[in-house]
Amino acid sequence: MHRRLLLLSFACLCATPALAEVPQLPGAQKVGAGRMTYLTLPVFDATLYAPGGVYSASKPFALKLSYLRTLKGRDIARNSVEQMRRQGIHSETQLAAWGKDMAGIFPDVTKGASLTGVRHADGSTSFHRDGKVIGRVEDPAFGRAFFDIWLGAKTSQPVLRKQLLGMGA
Repeated sequence: MHRRLLLLSFACLCATPALAEVPQLPGAQKVGAGRMTYLTLPVFDATLYAPGGVYSASKPFALKLSYLRTLKGRDIARNSVEQMRRQGIHSETQLAAWGKDMAGIFPDVTKGASLTGVRHADGSTSFHRDGKVIGRVEDPAFGRAFFDIWLGAKTSQPVLRKQLLGMGA
């Protein structure tokens, strides 16, 4: 009887989804994960988290990027602006302002570094490194455009999008 109870307890423990340590996102669980590559070179591993493991673009969520190579923060910002442009953002004034914001926030990263972007209930976005806030953008339009780089229907990485959204590859 004792062994049966122990096995049942273990089975329940294993079936319970693990809560992730995600800054400012209580109850976050993994939605999906995948790897971003460029010309077959691995760039980063991405993991999407949401409360209860259920993603909605209009509710809080977090996207963690774990870098697999060294990149300059200004290059990450520049590429993000280009990807936002690809998503359909046409205001060069807006893109320049967001680019300046991101260039001031994104640090240089080395292999093994992680940055996490959190979309908050009010639509603002905070960025974290090692559990510490490194910057925040209050504009909800920025958050939509930024996260659409990976999660939007027009992403340049549709396979990664499906993986992040838990839809397989």
